[in-house]
Amino acid sequence: MPLTNPPPDAIAGLSLSEIAQMAADGRLPPVEKWDPDHCGDSGMRIAADGQWWHEGSPIGRAALVRLFSTVLRREADGGHVLVTPVEKLSIAVEDAPFIAVEMESEGTGEDRRLAFRTNVGDLVIAGPDRPLVIEDRGHGEHPYLRVRGGLDALVARPVYYELANLALDEVPGPDGRTGLWSDGAFFALEPAPR
Repeated sequence: MPLTNPPPDAIAGLSLSEIAQMAADGRLPPVEKWDPDHCGDSGMRIAADGQWWHEGSPIGRAALVRLFSTVLRREADGGHVLVTPVEKLSIAVEDAPFIAVEMESEGTGEDRRLAFRTNVGDLVIAGPDRPLVIEDRGHGEHPYLRVRGGLDALVARPVYYELANLALDEVPGPDGRTGLWSDGAFFALEPAPR
């Protein structure tokens, strides 16, 4: 369920409230097309638990976090930036920038579709372009979901338990591992044997 981007110049000159409305309408800014000069550090951090911080204080307004999330981009070097048509600022991300906090399942077996909602309101259907993977990013193996443009969501523990319960009723996948199908792709919910 990819969200559509407006033409590259569609938000140039728009106010932040207008960009926020686009995000609320499910239209994200085309951050991958913008290439402004790097202007420094934003003073912002996304903690491993999904909490957004600015200069040591939590950002409590959900609408503001959602707005910032729409201009978040992952760079080729793996770093994260907040980007607009005229500036680019670094942002520290402790793990994944988003958390998958809710999941819905429709169908069974190879006909199943898994939809997720992130802590910032993104809606994602796991599939070939939005994989669900188990990875060790330096603090143990955890499940992650690709959300958009190289940005991932850590799958919250309760959501992972829901997935595991569904997988227990399924036939193992093509490689013999326990997992689930979604949108025509199989996703193992256990790491590959070593």
